[in-house]
Amino acid sequence: MAAVDAVIRSRLNSEVVLIRTIGDYIIGAGGKRMRPALVLLVAQALGYRGDHQHLMAAVVEFIHTATLLHDDVVDESALRRGRSTANAVFGNAASVLVGDYLYSRAFEMMVDVDDMRIMQIMSCATTVIAEGEVLQLLNVHDPDVSEARYLQVVRFKTAKLFEAAAEAGAVLAGATPAQRDAAAAYGRHIGTAFQLVDDVLDYSGEVGALGKNVGDDLREGKPTLPLIRVMEVGTYLQKELVRKAIEKGEADFDAVAQAIHDTGALEHAQRSAVAEADMARQALNAFPDSDAKSSLLSFCTFATDRDR
Repeated sequence: MAAVDAVIRSRLNSEVVLIRTIGDYIIGAGGKRMRPALVLLVAQALGYRGDHQHLMAAVVEFIHTATLLHDDVVDESALRRGRSTANAVFGNAASVLVGDYLYSRAFEMMVDVDDMRIMQIMSCATTVIAEGEVLQLLNVHDPDVSEARYLQVVRFKTAKLFEAAAEAGAVLAGATPAQRDAAAAYGRHIGTAFQLVDDVLDYSGEVGALGKNVGDDLREGKPTLPLIRVMEVGTYLQKELVRKAIEKGEADFDAVAQAIHDTGALEHAQRSAVAEADMARQALNAFPDSDAKSSLLSFCTFATDRDR
């Protein structure tokens, strides 16, 4: 990961000062770096011995960072990872344009890898992620979003980059078709689990630990899985409370949280996340045993047991 950070720093070295400033601000905010770690670990688990894994891991982190910059503008977010978002500090226009720069730089870096299969994976991923963003926009303030519709957004918007990162690592390693499919499945399921736990944390975490405002999804009118579950199994009064909260983006947060608690909605979302993590574990049966595979298995536990 230190080598990946070195690539990130060198490729952010634009002559345009504002690009370097915002790039450093976002990259320096930290984060779990799970997506670039997937590139490295899958490549290692399948025996890769080349020198492109750090570059590809940086590509994935650039794409992820670009999506964060754009997300925060769309969501009008003011806090991420425990500090002010780039758009809150530098303005919306600068955040969008630097996000565009990071996308462009990522594809420029991919050319250096010189593998059309990698280009295909990542170009498809960025298209699907954009589709997921639009799908989520259509779901905002809609209390009738089903669990299936919501999971489609999760697969597109969040899980797709996990999937692409893992599959790219497999391609670098010269994996068999079965191993490549297994890597993609692993990434898809671990990414879905990761997002579902984020949904749980939005209603159970503390601001200091979570790094964003607890309840932000509700305030933005996003019908995430705990809210959808209340709409499925709650009483008439509980459903009406959540319906109005989603439609208006404002409500008695404590009352909504109580409805979520009383209907077991957090437990439902957590069970769904665990099921996804279990499928990710099963996908790794196609990999030979190694320290890297053990780390990938550990991710399955981390994705569901974390508190931030």
